[in-house]
Amino acid sequence: MSQAERHLNSLMRQLATQQHVELIHPFAELKTMGALVYVAECFGFRYAGVRLLGRHKVLHIHLARDPEPWAQQRAATNAATFTQVGAGGPVPGMYLNSLTPVPEAAADVDLICALIRYDGLVEAGNRKQLLTMAWGFGALFLLLAVITGVYAVLLPLAVLMPVCLLGALRVNTVRRAKLARQLTAAGCAQVRDQAGREQYVRPVPFAA
Repeated sequence: MSQAERHLNSLMRQLATQQHVELIHPFAELKTMGALVYVAECFGFRYAGVRLLGRHKVLHIHLARDPEPWAQQRAATNAATFTQVGAGGPVPGMYLNSLTPVPEAAADVDLICALIRYDGLVEAGNRKQLLTMAWGFGALFLLLAVITGVYAVLLPLAVLMPVCLLGALRVNTVRRAKLARQLTAAGCAQVRDQAGREQYVRPVPFAA
């Protein structure tokens, strides 16, 4: 069984038994994750957002069963048509035995990838948290320098840590703005989730 088939087999097992699905593939490419989300949406689920969890900030992609009638109708149609997904059979929108989108699905997978990337940047670039860390580290190293007298090491750190964190925040903001323009141009609308985080949603379903 190929790596793509293993991913698909795991996905289909979750789709069959759960209302909420979480995709966690730390070493998978974003394009692979986008393709898995595309397939899940063909079977009645909807991309719901991401979280960066754990010490190494592993990307967790959340999917929820879509209750809309059109989504469930599409799921029923695809379930009847694509009966061997993950077991060597054809997969909606993908080349056989792979997670490479066919030309008709490539733009949709790219859009899903952009949504995931944007949400990941929002999650990683919490402005309030990064500003608190920047000034907190600066104050901590300054205090340690005064207490220990090790100025040659701690004073540069008191400057460099805030600069690095503020620089990361700036880079995150620029990348997010670029993605926001791409998503807006694709017809996505900006919303806020229950926690107040910015997200973009597609106004209409893509074609399965």
